[in-house]
Amino acid sequence: MDARLNLLGNPLAATFVKHLISAGKVFADSALPAATQELVKIRASQINGCGFCTDMHTKEAAHAGETSVRLNLIATWREATVFTDAERAALELAEQGTRIADAAGGVTDEAWANAAKHYDEEQLTALVSLIAIINAFNRLNVIVQQPAGGYQPGQLG
Repeated sequence: MDARLNLLGNPLAATFVKHLISAGKVFADSALPAATQELVKIRASQINGCGFCTDMHTKEAAHAGETSVRLNLIATWREATVFTDAERAALELAEQGTRIADAAGGVTDEAWANAAKHYDEEQLTALVSLIAIINAFNRLNVIVQQPAGGYQPGQLG
């Protein structure tokens, strides 16, 4: 399977992707826990059907020490006992922020309040921005049918 566009070989696409990656690097310096960041990226990517991002972020999370049990249970986090209350709040916010079109009101006040119990304003800013940027990456990769499976940890920075 080949992608419809070569996102790194096309000068305009490569510049756009480089800027998205650069924007995403802001989160590395934030107070939002790295494990939470990967969980959120994986969950949004699962919802959006982005195989490339799901492959990438599960491998990055495993490389950083995330357990296979937690990785395997992300899609069913509500029934899983392996996530903290803070992670569960972040996953709920990620789901609602990803499925905006599925709910007339977007993210509920309840989901926001629950996240705000666990994260300060800087962390919430990072979380909301992270949800937005992973959704942009997902849409880009899904539209061009970026193949999944060959990603190696650290490959894109």
